[in-house]
Amino acid sequence: MTKLTKDNLFKEYTSKPETAMDKTTRIVRQMVEEEAEQRQAKVTRLRNTRLEREANTPSETPVKTARKTGPSGTASK
Repeated sequence: MTKLTKDNLFKEYTSKPETAMDKTTRIVRQMVEEEAEQRQAKVTRLRNTRLEREANTPSETPVKTARKTGPSGTASK
């Protein structure tokens, strides 16, 4: 039986090379994540702009319209 040392007790595993599919998957995921970050930044910017515009705009009261009368002179529903 051989004497166990730190060199022969644990085997050194080499990682297998990245396949073409792994490379494609990694690149596509990176692209999707970047697009999601850009989309989120745009949504946040637009939301803040809209809220700021709404805060600076005075609220308008809706104008009530008169009821239209039908041919017989009664109010229609």
